[in-house]
Amino acid sequence: MNDASSADFDSFSGAPFDAVVVGAGPSGLVTALALTHVARGTEARICLVGPAPEAPSVSRDTRTAALMDSSIALLKQLGVWDGLAPESAPLEGIRIVDSASPILPAPDVIFRASELGLPAFGYNIPNPVLVQALYDRAVQEMPVVSSPVSEIAIEDECARLTCADGRQIVTKLVVGADGRNSVCRKAAHIATQEWHYPQKAIATRFRHTLPHEQISTEFHRPSGPLTTVPLPDPYASSLIWVVDETEADRLTSLSRLAFAGELESHLGALTGPISDVGEIVAFPVAGMSAKTLMGPRTALVGEAAHILPPIGAQGLNLGFRDAGWLAERLRPIFEGAHDAGAKPVLLAYADSRQMDIMSRTIGVDLLNRSLITRFPPAQAARGAILRGLKSLPMLRRFAMRAGIAPPTPLPPLMQASA
Repeated sequence: MNDASSADFDSFSGAPFDAVVVGAGPSGLVTALALTHVARGTEARICLVGPAPEAPSVSRDTRTAALMDSSIALLKQLGVWDGLAPESAPLEGIRIVDSASPILPAPDVIFRASELGLPAFGYNIPNPVLVQALYDRAVQEMPVVSSPVSEIAIEDECARLTCADGRQIVTKLVVGADGRNSVCRKAAHIATQEWHYPQKAIATRFRHTLPHEQISTEFHRPSGPLTTVPLPDPYASSLIWVVDETEADRLTSLSRLAFAGELESHLGALTGPISDVGEIVAFPVAGMSAKTLMGPRTALVGEAAHILPPIGAQGLNLGFRDAGWLAERLRPIFEGAHDAGAKPVLLAYADSRQMDIMSRTIGVDLLNRSLITRFPPAQAARGAILRGLKSLPMLRRFAMRAGIAPPTPLPPLMQASA
C-alpha cells in the first residue's frame, strides 16, 4: 500500500491503528517492518509516518551502516537482505592500530570472524541503499504517510497524531523513531541525559590502490579513532575520522584533493595512494540516553532513545535490537487483539532493553575517553589490554563475541536460526 489518502485514515476514525511508527530512518523502517512481520495473520494495523528517502543515485549521503551478524539475520527475516547483499561488503576482519599511546604503543591486533566460525562479523551497507530498500518494502507492507508529525496528543485510550499536512492519525501506540529531537519523546515527557565530547566526526568515502581485503581498520589516535570500513568495491572504503573540533574545521575546509593528501598521510601504508574522495560532512560527537524507553502510549527506538559516538559500529545495531525486542513484546498482544499501548507491555519492552543499552553506552564512552585522555596510567592500561588481545586467543575470542553480541539474549527475529 502506498502513501494513504486522507479518506483512508477517515475510515479508521472509530478503530485506531494498533501502532504508528514515527520516523523513516533505518531504525524506524526496521521497526515498522518487524511489527508488521509479527502482526501477520492478526487483525493488528501498523502505519509508518516519515518522509520518503532520496534515491541513492542522487543522495549526497556518504555514510554507511556496519551491521553485525544479528542485524543481518533480522533483515533476512524481513525479506530485504537478498536485495541488499550485492550492495554490501563483508567485514571479515577488524584491525586495531594503536597510535594513541606516546610511550610503548601496543602492536596491531587483527580480529578475524573465522576465529568464531563466522564468514563475517557483519556487512557494510551504504546508508542510502539500506534506507531505500527498507522504505520500498515498507510501502508494500503497510500504509505510509510521507508528511512529518507536527504534534502528538496523548490520551488515556489512544494517541492522536497531527501531521504537517493536516492529516490526523489515531493509534493505540506511538513508536518514536524520530531521532535526536524526537517529537514523540517530548510529547510523552520522557527526560534525557546528554553529554558532549570536544570532537567532531568526519564522514566520507574514498578510493585507494591497495585492496582492503574485507578488513576494517581502526586507528586509535589521541584525538579519537580513524576508521576505514570496506565497501563492495575492493578498492573503495568508507571513513569515519574523529578529531578535535578545531582540526575538523580545518579538514572540512580543504579541497577534496587536499583532503585526500591529508588522509593518505595517515593511511598510505595500508591503502596506497588515495583518490576520489566523496562528499565530506562533519557532525559533533555526543551522547544521549533517554531515562526510560517508554512513556504514556509511547515506546522509543533508535536515536530517539540513545545516541552513541561513532565507535565500534554500535549505534544502529542497538537500534535494530530495539526493533526486534519491541516486536517480540508486541507479538502476543497483536495475536490476542489486546492494547499495544498498555503500560505493562511497554514496561516489559523497556526492561528488556535496559542492560544492553547501558553496557554499550558505558563501553563506547570509556573507549572514547581512553583515547583522548592524557593520563599515563589510563594510556598504559589500554595498551596492556591490546597486547593481551594480541597474544591471548581466548581473550581475543571473548572480546569479539562481546563486540558483536549483547550481554542479554537476542530477540528471536535476530537469531540466525529464527
